[in-house]
Amino acid sequence: MPVEFLGIAATHNGSETSPRSGAAFDKEYTLKLARAHEDHGWDRVLFAYGSGSPDPAPAAAYIASRLDRLQILLAHRPNVSYPTFAAKTFATLDRISDGRLTVHFITGGSDHEQRREGDTLTKDERYSRTREYIEIVKRIWTSHEPFDHEGEHYRFHDFVSDVFPVQQPRPDVSFGGSSAAAYAAGGAEADIYALWGEPLEKTAEQIEAVKAAARAAGRTTPPRIQVAFRPIIAPTEELAWEKAHRTVDAIKARKEKGEPAVVRHHRRGDPENTGSQRLISIAQSGERYDRALWTPTAAATGGAGNSNALVGTPETVAQALLDYYDLGVDIISARGYDLLGDAIDFGRHVIPLVREEVAKRDAEGAARGPGTLIEAV
Repeated sequence: MPVEFLGIAATHNGSETSPRSGAAFDKEYTLKLARAHEDHGWDRVLFAYGSGSPDPAPAAAYIASRLDRLQILLAHRPNVSYPTFAAKTFATLDRISDGRLTVHFITGGSDHEQRREGDTLTKDERYSRTREYIEIVKRIWTSHEPFDHEGEHYRFHDFVSDVFPVQQPRPDVSFGGSSAAAYAAGGAEADIYALWGEPLEKTAEQIEAVKAAARAAGRTTPPRIQVAFRPIIAPTEELAWEKAHRTVDAIKARKEKGEPAVVRHHRRGDPENTGSQRLISIAQSGERYDRALWTPTAAATGGAGNSNALVGTPETVAQALLDYYDLGVDIISARGYDLLGDAIDFGRHVIPLVREEVAKRDAEGAARGPGTLIEAV
């Protein structure tokens, strides 16, 4: 089973370790970073969503119109637009990109962040809304006859779109979360289920929870699994760990100064979303897990988003990623702290190692044949 790599489509050069040098939407940097991913073996990039950040949809269209191969993962929060409007936006973007779009639906894990844009629903209500929203978008993408909808959160009548995706029957839907409500919604509706990087044992537990939710929803094929990390690589183990400690020191220094890029996503106090709570709990239980997982980067940011690191040489990090592949993960999300330089280095030195080993394993499995695999089980 081929492995895929997801990078970040940042619209400026700032990160948790360094402030941006220009505007929030730097057109030249956005294209430069995306092109670096396309030129160095990445499959797609994520256009993330934040309440005050540049709108990811036109940014994605900008990149799609200038690059030929790089695929797009567009993050979208259901609270910001009606599903009839969003479905047309997505279909148009799939047309612009010649069928390179996947949509990642974000329910929202922070009441404070959601309320910045007028969303006052509770967490459980948000999950209910997201599930209904995805169902509507899927139907709009595939229905050529007008239809009515009378749901808990949305009502409309006699709607039919005149723009349809290139991808048939529709683009993939991505979804993430670590709560029971998230597993239920994503297990039912997602083609790709996104998790943050955790120790192997806990990741295996989450994968099984997603599969169980998919079975409960009557699905025979569960979502593909994506896991996200912040790799920190260097030519030697010693240099990699020195780089890792410098990275955490830089995050802490910016946080102590109250710089917005580090403290924006959480108010003071514990985070509300289960995923961040899990990352903090894992960090409190230990700094190092398995082959290369390192938690102080997550601890330094208060469990904000994708924040657990994989530290080591390219060979060590590649082997760590293969450990997750062996669990059933086939989409690796990764971004460094020097967004451009780390995207190039990871693409040059880690991606080829993982792809080569995955291809080797696939070839060996095909040579053994299904009968051999059954006997081995």
